[in-house]
Amino acid sequence: MIDFQSVRNVAVLTGAGISAESGVPTFRGEDGLWRHYRVEDLATPEAFRRNPTLVWEWYDWRRG
Repeated sequence: MIDFQSVRNVAVLTGAGISAESGVPTFRGEDGLWRHYRVEDLATPEAFRRNPTLVWEWYDWRRG
């Protein structure tokens, strides 16, 4: 185990794979977060009124 109080600098390199390996659901994988939603349930004014944050996140993902 590293004693982090005794070091001056720490660098952490990570990416999408690290969260997938730890069991966190990915956004684009076969069981990704957005696979649990239907386009018809998000791309409507009603969906935006119900949960604007979710709809914005979905559109951001689609633009990505």
